[in-house]
Amino acid sequence: MHLRKAQEKVELSIPSFINRIPTNDTPPTLIRTNKFTSGFQSIVDAYGVGTYGEVNPAPYTIITFPFLFAVMFGDFGHGLLMALFAFFLVLYENSPKLQRTQDEIMRMFFEGRYIILLMGLFSIYTGLIYNDCFSKSVNIFGYSWNVSVMYTKADFLSNRYLTLDPNVPGVFTGVYPFGIDPIWNLATNRLTFLNSFKMKMSIILGVIHMTFGIVLSLFNYMHFKKKFCVYLVFIPELIFMTCIFGYLVFMIVFKWLAFSAENSRDAPSILLHFINMFMFTGRGSDDKNRNQDLFPGQTGFQIFLVIVVFLCVPVMLFGKPLYLYWQHHGGQTFGNYRKGYTLVRRGSEEELSLLQSHDLEEGEDHTGREVQRDREKEEFDMAEVFMHQAIHTIEYCLGCISNTASYLRLWALSLAHAQLSEVLWTMVLRMGLYMPHSILGVFLLVLATAAFVALTIFILLVMEGLSAFLHAIRLHWVEFQNKFYSGAGYKFTPFSFKHMSLHLDKEYFP
Repeated sequence: MHLRKAQEKVELSIPSFINRIPTNDTPPTLIRTNKFTSGFQSIVDAYGVGTYGEVNPAPYTIITFPFLFAVMFGDFGHGLLMALFAFFLVLYENSPKLQRTQDEIMRMFFEGRYIILLMGLFSIYTGLIYNDCFSKSVNIFGYSWNVSVMYTKADFLSNRYLTLDPNVPGVFTGVYPFGIDPIWNLATNRLTFLNSFKMKMSIILGVIHMTFGIVLSLFNYMHFKKKFCVYLVFIPELIFMTCIFGYLVFMIVFKWLAFSAENSRDAPSILLHFINMFMFTGRGSDDKNRNQDLFPGQTGFQIFLVIVVFLCVPVMLFGKPLYLYWQHHGGQTFGNYRKGYTLVRRGSEEELSLLQSHDLEEGEDHTGREVQRDREKEEFDMAEVFMHQAIHTIEYCLGCISNTASYLRLWALSLAHAQLSEVLWTMVLRMGLYMPHSILGVFLLVLATAAFVALTIFILLVMEGLSAFLHAIRLHWVEFQNKFYSGAGYKFTPFSFKHMSLHLDKEYFP
């Protein structure tokens, strides 16, 4: 169509035409980016360039990547410093000095300026939720605890430690408006409270993230015209995930809603219930205080979920190979009456669907028919198909367990960052503030402040930031993208006489 318009515009007498050459090669992948999305697309392409027509994880990575980073790096002060540094790079992004810098580290920061900016902004948000700013809490909305009712005057004089107990009548005056109450920064049981909160939060975020990756695989199956994979792969995988770890998330949220501070000591253990779920027992523990169910009929409901999970495994294991075997021997596809469809290697069905869909868009279908006839001549290897599906099923079932546990790194790195920040404050800056009021004390305070600033930048911002960055990449590559993204394609390289001449010069005139 474009050639015909160009011919009419320049009034050529010789007609233009295009010859289509049938091929089995997968088309190259072209993903258009701009200065904002190019950094996130580079993170995805480092794992592997997407196959033509495959769902691109980059648009979702723009939000999930800096958010998961911020969960591990949650500190208002550190996030503000990171955001200001990235904002400076964005503000002067047209500077020739920054664009042509030869320093590899600075060039890396400059090319990822928008990634760093979002990581800093999200860290400010999570830092406000954690109420953590350079290891100290900020009292913005006051306190929601009346600590005075916990102690008498003698207790204050004899006990210098504060342990918050919400079961004391009158101590808890209401819900803090946003984030963690700053009174927890003074409590001795602060780590016990925050560890429980962050650990459960990590599991919830991880299950949501992985389930979203499984849902994205549905769009791949529908695009590649593999409707049978929707019923034999996608639905069993989704049921497997939701019946086990979706139920775990349900128990966490239900326990938060069903038990308050008054009856929290009588709450059953979620971990014991989850373990006993696969042992077909209905009690969380032999302890009489925890010898109860979360809700009526929990035992029977858990047995039903385990039976459904066990039934999903043979469907994932045998469903796709048996269907392809039946289809190869004359069966009909779901909604497609072409017979003799064969599968020899992993990319065959994707390639055929891609060529057929491309030809239909152009108003032609002869290429798809020719490729299909070539496929019919090939031998169907049932053992290879079954082996591939068995590996995928075992990897998925075991991966659901290991991947869910892998999201606990959100809790672990958040704890490590907070504790390292507190140690740096206690061992450096606070010692400088305790110096005597003299010229020597002022000099030592200046040295302590300089050391605190330098260690904050190089240890907490650079080293801890790089650690959280790498862990966020791992969560996206291994736990998220492997649910739907193969990354087995190659980039589209446009034809260019300039590049061709350079290649010929290097080849013939080395």
